[in-house]
Amino acid sequence: MDLPPTAAGAPTLPASSLPEAVRSYLSDQAARRQEPVSGYVYDPAVATARADTLRAALPDWAAVCYAIKANSHRPVVAALAGHVDGFEVASAAEASLARSVRPDGLMVAAGPAKSDILLRHLVEHDVDVINVESVHELRRVDRIAAQLDRRVAVTLRVNPQRVSVAGALAMGGAATQFGIPEADVPQVLEQARALPRTSVVGFHVHAVGNNLDAATHVAYLRWCLRFAEQTAARHGVDLRVVDVGGGIGVSFGRGPRFDADRFGELLADVRPPTDCRVVLEPGRYLVTGCGWYAAEVLDVKHAYGTWFVVLRGGINHFALPVSWDILHPFAVLPVERWPYPWPRPEVRDAPVTVVGELCTTEDTLVRDMTVDAVRAGDLVVFPDAGSYGWEFALPEFLGHPRAERWTLDTPPAVDPVRAVRSRAAAPSR
Repeated sequence: MDLPPTAAGAPTLPASSLPEAVRSYLSDQAARRQEPVSGYVYDPAVATARADTLRAALPDWAAVCYAIKANSHRPVVAALAGHVDGFEVASAAEASLARSVRPDGLMVAAGPAKSDILLRHLVEHDVDVINVESVHELRRVDRIAAQLDRRVAVTLRVNPQRVSVAGALAMGGAATQFGIPEADVPQVLEQARALPRTSVVGFHVHAVGNNLDAATHVAYLRWCLRFAEQTAARHGVDLRVVDVGGGIGVSFGRGPRFDADRFGELLADVRPPTDCRVVLEPGRYLVTGCGWYAAEVLDVKHAYGTWFVVLRGGINHFALPVSWDILHPFAVLPVERWPYPWPRPEVRDAPVTVVGELCTTEDTLVRDMTVDAVRAGDLVVFPDAGSYGWEFALPEFLGHPRAERWTLDTPPAVDPVRAVRSRAAAPSR
């Protein structure tokens, strides 16, 4: 890991930029607890509104399958269930979650390393399409389908020879563990014809990530369709599914946002083959804005010209800024409670570096961002933390408690320390 980029003195977000409901919820948490606050608060309504916006912009031939890996918190996934066509899953746990919140939803499965146990679980849970990553995986799917007396629809995941869409994360056009190289697709299709229990119904291409430009994303989708149509025609595939993956980006509050309406307008003249469904797998785009990561400031200290704000939390709870090399702004939410008889450590009108509780200098969330004021006991709150936050962290290093997760429509969590003490003090029967 590298340290996140420097903010070069840019100001923090004002506390007023946080929704009032979020400020109120976190303030209530801080007032109720003896243990320091460190967790995520989610507003599922933000995610469903984003899903509705995207769904309304898309043509009828497009299906939206939420990528559960972005945020697997059950209340968020359950809220999205009625606003998307289905789910993209990459594990048995995700498949079970998808079926439990929407039994009739479309389910597509992906991932570069599917075990036999996972494949069996997917088939038993009536997965609609498995995105197959290799000939060996294709043969194992067919074998498991035979054991279960099923037929299974698959798409071949393709690693294109060249990807022209700029994105923060490139997953095609280079040597990666993902998919089948474009040049190898014909021979894989030839071998697939001999398999009695699997049917190749199309192709899956997930080659870019965090793309913010609607026009280039349409160009990417057009390329996926053109490749799929030409390859299907050349090799006798009955083309039913073209899965273009995710890749629609978010700006984390800096720079332009992805224009969903423009995306829909540019797709208006795209015509997939009759009876062919185009699947989009947005994850980050739907849920980033629905989450806030909040951590209590345990200390404020100065060392060799740098002010450090030390949190109860860090990359064991929220690794996104350091793992993706992004500048992630935050706000300071003042907390007036102070349980100690000495003055609170604080800093005013100065750049600070926000670090966590782990024994490594890599546990750094923000560098050189200027605060108006921050004190020990206040909360540091990162908006746009609804995707790849809790799921993407390093929770076991040092063994500190995991970040908690709350939703705005549930009461604030009972303080675990207070609850344990209450149970211990209760008279035995």
